[in-house]
Amino acid sequence: MTTYVKKCPECGSTNIFYNKEKGEIICKDCGYVIEESMVDFGQEWREFESEAGEKRRRTGAPMTYTEFDMGLGTEVGKTADISKLGKEKGKFLRLRKWQYRISTAIERNLKLALAELKRVSSYLKLPASVEEEAARIYRLAVQRGLVRGRSMESVVAGALYAACRRHDVPRTLDELSEASGIEKKEIGRTYRFVTRELEIRIRPSNPADYIPRFASALKLSPEAQSKAVEILEKAQKAELTSGRGPTGIAAAALYVAALMHGEKRTQREVADVAGVTEVTIRNRYKELLDELKLAKELKKIKKKRK
Repeated sequence: MTTYVKKCPECGSTNIFYNKEKGEIICKDCGYVIEESMVDFGQEWREFESEAGEKRRRTGAPMTYTEFDMGLGTEVGKTADISKLGKEKGKFLRLRKWQYRISTAIERNLKLALAELKRVSSYLKLPASVEEEAARIYRLAVQRGLVRGRSMESVVAGALYAACRRHDVPRTLDELSEASGIEKKEIGRTYRFVTRELEIRIRPSNPADYIPRFASALKLSPEAQSKAVEILEKAQKAELTSGRGPTGIAAAALYVAALMHGEKRTQREVADVAGVTEVTIRNRYKELLDELKLAKELKKIKKKRK
């Protein structure tokens, strides 16, 4: 038990002793009992294995938006030998059957949608915080009646994209489209509608957030990755990132950085990783060279290597 007694009020000594068995705080120098009959809020058992501790805990799992009942529901357990129940056998089976029947339309929708949300989240390897936020957004959308007239899958994908943006976890619409099987345009449309109706404020995507993932996929060195971030910072100061797709300009910055460090990657390779076209890479590449005057730097590096 944590105590905040630092010194004895009688003699001023800091030689304090806490007797857990008696629930007392005693000064070792003068014997003054500072506190007595203290309540021990710790557990009253010992545990030698983690599993034993989990079994003895009196609290269940925390509340979560990823379950249709917020994780507060109970379940009628299974029994190995139903025949032992005798007359109660039929009652037991009926209880188990009704356990899985959901009463309201919202609960039915949530049960199906949250299962789909977990599937897509697992496919994209999203962290638990993003999954929880997406489930919260979807639950709000259902309660406001925003799901009517739209497919459940598109709203789930839109909620996941919004959660990714809020938590600065870079995932593109193309990736969500591949994971959910919904067209990219439909996901974007649903995402904008849901965020507008729920008044969710989302900051513009930062191209630098995509650099680590793209660099890892292209197997570029940390030096090239750092150079790409440096190029993006210069591009932001020159206002080259405004009005342009974050993935395209991030990919172009990586392409330039790779050339500077002698790690040649084709425009096609970079485009495939970023989920953009080669034309986009070329356009952004030319803009970076012209506006940031990187062409001279590239020439100097090439001369040194020769």
